[in-house]
Amino acid sequence: MVKKVIIVDDEPGVIHSVKAGLERLDNEIEVKTFSRGRDLFPFLEEYEKPDVILLDIMMPDMTGWQILEKLRQNTNWKTIPVIFLTARKDYVAKHAGSFLAEDYIEKPFKIPELKEHIDKILN
Repeated sequence: MVKKVIIVDDEPGVIHSVKAGLERLDNEIEVKTFSRGRDLFPFLEEYEKPDVILLDIMMPDMTGWQILEKLRQNTNWKTIPVIFLTARKDYVAKHAGSFLAEDYIEKPFKIPELKEHIDKILN
């Protein structure tokens, strides 16, 4: 069964390395990427719901908090698991991120570690 993963991050290097790394580790993972939060919502309206969203917190157009809030307000999207991927290491971000979303991973991280978190949420 193909696992559909969406990455929303404004750093091209993160998008490329996470997408390539996950797809290399598991040929049953299909990754779609977005560098702006506002581009995610038209995609979700048009296509099948993903299995998990990997979401950066600090982005210029919409923060990860704002994206998560919009996801949770929509009955079709509110059950999509979200994993925050962020460089923020402060107490508020860490505890709010792990409370509001399914998981919270600090950058930098290793791709196998990220895959373990994804597998844990999907199983």
